[in-house]
Amino acid sequence: MNSRYLRCLGREVHFMDWGDPTNPEVVVAWHGLARTGRDMDELAQQLAPRFRVLCPDTIGRGLSQWSPNPRDEYCLDFYAELATALLDQLGVAQCLWVGTSMGGAIGLVAAAGPLQGRIRRLVLNDVGPELAEPALARIRTYAGLPPAFATITELESYFRQIYAPYGWLSDAQWRRLTETSARRLPDGRVTPHYDPAMVEQFVHHPQDYERWMEWDRLSLPVLALRGVDSDLLTPEVFEAMRARGPRAVGVVVEGCGHAPALNTPEQLGLIERFLIAH
Repeated sequence: MNSRYLRCLGREVHFMDWGDPTNPEVVVAWHGLARTGRDMDELAQQLAPRFRVLCPDTIGRGLSQWSPNPRDEYCLDFYAELATALLDQLGVAQCLWVGTSMGGAIGLVAAAGPLQGRIRRLVLNDVGPELAEPALARIRTYAGLPPAFATITELESYFRQIYAPYGWLSDAQWRRLTETSARRLPDGRVTPHYDPAMVEQFVHHPQDYERWMEWDRLSLPVLALRGVDSDLLTPEVFEAMRARGPRAVGVVVEGCGHAPALNTPEQLGLIERFLIAH
């Protein structure tokens, strides 16, 4: 894997580039709201022998630049344009897309908009064209006011608590999740590695995740995963995704809520089989 940076729409975007960089078979694996592309390490390792796998950090997260214009740029439409610019610079004509939560919503918007016809298959991990408002309120609460801790160990304990719905992670995976999404403040404490202003998306774009219009325009194969205990993707919306628009293949993932960590052999195998199907 290679750690790379490109300037897209005037913003520096960091991404991990896995597999053979000359391989025309490309998978984009995009992380959730307050996370980083390193969440996709297990998926990228699984897919790299067969695909080139690109795992970006959204602007305002991880090692990508923070937006100087959060009101206009922290929103799904801009993220989709950013993804388009990234693929254009890399010369990627077509791709497959796997997105967790926000990363799936970006893929949905891009597949119905600037990347229509270029995204050939879409995997949505615990996200859909309509999200439950109580869950959004919960996410806004913790994401908008990230806590700070004296030590990395305390930060890891916090992550283990708020991300318990991810399901099983090994101790090594929890440690990597923590170390790859921590930044140190001027006072020496550590905090999650994202711009707190990214939650302005919910203030200035309150309907950003209401995307049935885009959903009904999709004509590509879609795999929709739902954590059995998810509070974000309701069973009713999940069933509607299977009945209308692209009529997604729906799979309920046991042992987790929002959102499956995509780190177990069962989850990884499920996604790989869908991506290679023709």
